Amino acid sequence: MRISQRDQKCKKSRAVNSLLLLFFSCMIQAQLKTELSEIGLGWSNNSVNTVIFRNSALTSFKNMQYTAYYNPEGKMVLAKRKVNSDNWEVVVTPYSGNVKDAHNDISIAIDSDGYLHVSWDHHDTRLRYARSTKPYSLELGKEISMTGQDETKVTYPEFHNLPDGKLLFCYRSGASGRGNMIMKLYDVHTQKWTSLQNNLLDGENQRSAYWQICVGKKGIYLSWVWRENWDVSTNNTICYAFSGDGGQTWEKSTGEKYQLPITKATAEVAWAVPQKSSLINQTAMTVDVAGNPYITTYWDNNGIPQYKVVYLSQGKWNLINTNFHKKNFTLGGGGTKRIPISRPEILVNKSMLYLLFRDEERANKITLGYANLNNQQWKVEDISTFSVGQWEPNFDKELWSSKKQLHIFSQNVSQADGEGLAKVEPQAVQVLELKKLPLIRNN
Repeated sequence: MRISQRDQKCKKSRAVNSLLLLFFSCMIQAQLKTELSEIGLGWSNNSVNTVIFRNSALTSFKNMQYTAYYNPEGKMVLAKRKVNSDNWEVVVTPYSGNVKDAHNDISIAIDSDGYLHVSWDHHDTRLRYARSTKPYSLELGKEISMTGQDETKVTYPEFHNLPDGKLLFCYRSGASGRGNMIMKLYDVHTQKWTSLQNNLLDGENQRSAYWQICVGKKGIYLSWVWRENWDVSTNNTICYAFSGDGGQTWEKSTGEKYQLPITKATAEVAWAVPQKSSLINQTAMTVDVAGNPYITTYWDNNGIPQYKVVYLSQGKWNLINTNFHKKNFTLGGGGTKRIPISRPEILVNKSMLYLLFRDEERANKITLGYANLNNQQWKVEDISTFSVGQWEPNFDKELWSSKKQLHIFSQNVSQADGEGLAKVEPQAVQVLELKKLPLIRNN
């Protein structure tokens, strides 16, 4: 077997402290090779197709992958393919959304019987929900209610697949700064929705919780920040809760049971962040094989907002910092903001931690930051050659969970500050496939 000059250089560098950075570079196991699959043209005058809180823009079930987006006319489009195929079946549905408001995203899920569930077009408005007429179909039935309760002022709807085959549906009921968290549960055997929590996170008519959820083998993981009013600058305090029984009861990381609803006074504080710290809301979280949660977000505690990871290990909350961004900015005001960096997504695989984001300082390309959890020395690489504008990350979490394949929903979108619209041509909706994630060994 021949040994390349690069391998020889890697071997020699292990003994030279001054070449430590080269050593880590040599330990990268693969180049960031990607493939791109185009689906069709989408609305791109704002970021409604790419907001991070869609959960999910892209999902898989039994080797079939599904997605949804608004086309340039504001019609909701559904599409599916066999995983890794370029042959998409595309259907323009009879349903539309108010695409001029970037809150009004589309969230999808596939239940364990293969039915597609879709919820779309919400910002303090009535519930809009439909499901496919048969398994594996893109044809939607008529709009229907779920339970008929708390369905008049819906914002931020999201589906989650639970390990027992049921579907979890969450949303905010009420307006920004004075809303409550609603949870509903879908039983595939009865094909019925029931109310699970009518007020899990209670803003007490004084504030709202802005959350992120992940589902692991042990249960449902929930984290959130509180916002004191409509102004994003009032975001504060990263909190945490866990449910091991499908969302019926909730507890702190210590095992202490919550008395529901959870309020600001009773919530477990994972990390204290004061108001006016440019703390962003609605980011992402994940869980490792041991059941430890990892929450990613950004805030400013040194003059520049930076991505951070708050995680639980051996019963203690810890913080990992980054220094990816170089210029200062400040979050404030209402509406959808035009921000130099996207909200981050997070993945954990064994000892590796990955952050997915975009940054104006990197020409708004899709970027991956990664580090080994044992040494926390970050490396950052662009995984797209093109700009995605004001895109935020959304990836196929079911495919990642089952096969550790990273498929990313991608579109070059614009966003004017405070719900304004940009004048741009429609841009292609694409799926970017990262063929192999980079790995850094322990030193």
